[in-house]
Amino acid sequence: MPKSREQKQEILRDLSHRIEKSKSVVFMKFSRLGVRENEELRKELKKEEGEYYVAKKTLMDLAFKDSKIDGLDVKSFDGQVAVVFGYQDEVAPAKAVDSFRNKLEEKDKVEFLGGILENKFIDAGKVKELAGLPSKQELYAKVVGSMNAPVSGFVNALAGNLKNLVYVLKAVGESKQ
Repeated sequence: MPKSREQKQEILRDLSHRIEKSKSVVFMKFSRLGVRENEELRKELKKEEGEYYVAKKTLMDLAFKDSKIDGLDVKSFDGQVAVVFGYQDEVAPAKAVDSFRNKLEEKDKVEFLGGILENKFIDAGKVKELAGLPSKQELYAKVVGSMNAPVSGFVNALAGNLKNLVYVLKAVGESKQ
């Protein structure tokens, strides 16, 4: 049953709100995905503070035209198109979709079509590259580890010198007895 004008306006407002609050967006082609697989993908994205949204390409195109993203034409994508919004981490939606895709027996059920990062359209190849990047948490851990390495090395050097001093004093004490 076709949607009324009011329903379409509500979908447009909803999409515009999601676009506005998202840090990154991934467009994916999904074909022959079952209900169970769709729900699994939604759960994975929810863990990553992301969201999976399906609407008519015409409505998506209108919503994204309002956001003034250069080079984006949703209508030009082939097949059924879903939008994955990332609200916290810019890389998380691409990583989650890629991880989900790798779990599928038939990899061609899900395919990257492109995405939006920093209000610019990026092609499917760039989205795949994003999926290969470490997450923000992993990068933070690496930075903290790098900052901590010199400090822990210095502490170990001091501790080693103190141990050597204790051994020398112990040997001197034993030799005097």
